[in-house]
Amino acid sequence: MEAETCRKELVIEIPVEELRRESETVTAQYRRVARIPGFRPGHAPASIVRRHFRNDIRNEVVQSLLPKFFETAVKDQKFSVVGQPHFEDLKFDEDKPLICKATFEVVPEFELKEYQGLEAEEAPATITGADVDKALEELREHAATFEVVQDRPAREQDYVTVNYQGRDRRAPEAPPLDVKDAIVHLGGKGTVAAFTEHLQGAKPGEVRAFEVTYREDYPQKSLAGKTFGYHVEVQSIKQKVVPPLDDDLAKSASEFATLAELREKLRENLQELRKRQVRMGAQQKLVESLLKAHQFPVPQVLVESQLDRKLDKMLAQLLAQGIDPRDTQVDWRKIREEARPEAEKEVAASLLLGRIAAAEKIEVSEKEVDEIIRALAQERRETPAALKTRLTEDGELDRLKSTRRNQKALDFVYHNAKITRKSEEGPARVANDPGQGL
Repeated sequence: MEAETCRKELVIEIPVEELRRESETVTAQYRRVARIPGFRPGHAPASIVRRHFRNDIRNEVVQSLLPKFFETAVKDQKFSVVGQPHFEDLKFDEDKPLICKATFEVVPEFELKEYQGLEAEEAPATITGADVDKALEELREHAATFEVVQDRPAREQDYVTVNYQGRDRRAPEAPPLDVKDAIVHLGGKGTVAAFTEHLQGAKPGEVRAFEVTYREDYPQKSLAGKTFGYHVEVQSIKQKVVPPLDDDLAKSASEFATLAELREKLRENLQELRKRQVRMGAQQKLVESLLKAHQFPVPQVLVESQLDRKLDKMLAQLLAQGIDPRDTQVDWRKIREEARPEAEKEVAASLLLGRIAAAEKIEVSEKEVDEIIRALAQERRETPAALKTRLTEDGELDRLKSTRRNQKALDFVYHNAKITRKSEEGPARVANDPGQGL
């Protein structure tokens, strides 16, 4: 293994007799279907078939034997290979062994040090009345309705439905932006300031004309740095009406009959969420401690896969917001490289927790997997059977199992750690002492 990497090299040698045996097998397959002038299919001599399809036969022999001999070689060396090997320096001469160099990455070997009795500090899992008030306010906002305004012109915070046409002042011959039934939230986050300024005071049926000069780093590339002239026709005006904080809100927005019951349920939910958050925070500190104690290289093929997942998640978030990633001025290569150190830590943590799971004989049952799939299927609005089939076909089912196994290993580390839980009133107290058998 090269210093500070998981890269390895092996020279693969395939004996002449194995090459001849496989060559005869492949030649026989070609002979059955080959069309050679002067011979009926299946009747051409093997020597002629070999001469006509020499390169094709050699390629198939290599593709058939090389992976098998590579697999045998890594098993003999007890390597745990990740990703696909890269074969180079192939030497394949008549009546000589085939020789090839295989380059690949392996799961690193490292000494598993102490992972029980680690220390970490945990923040207090406190929920205040202000937290509950904030949750109630968010519920009110979610329950808000939009009423048509007829007795006044548009003002800030109104939602104005418009049809508009925009033309690039520097390229008047270019096709215009032509948008119907767009909703503009005056003064809202993300609304271009010029639209808020020029649409205030407008009434349905009115037309407003104005220009917008977009900054050079504007997220939508097609507009960045350009000046557009807009012709905007107001269709309607709506105002957001937030319901009062009372029993009627509780009845319409939940299964509870009174505001007091709803408030209590929100407090319970927030408390449970806060407990999970502080636990995750403590677990992250334990992972940091484990990584500090275990220094080892990580396979770059796993790091690249982790980076792919990170970027896929970012792209999905943009698409969910209605943003076409192609219209943004995001330097995806830069973002990928900036995310690399974190991805390397995540891969190292995964390998480390996997070793702890193996040491503690932690496994994931099929019942657990089915429960996870049911929850995911409900979230994604598809049947568990269809999701499980897709995950299996995509090779994601094993990763799901591995993720769950690692989480169970982290839970084990947490339950056997010395967690200092901060108290808001007085000194800290210690819990989760390994001697307590938690």
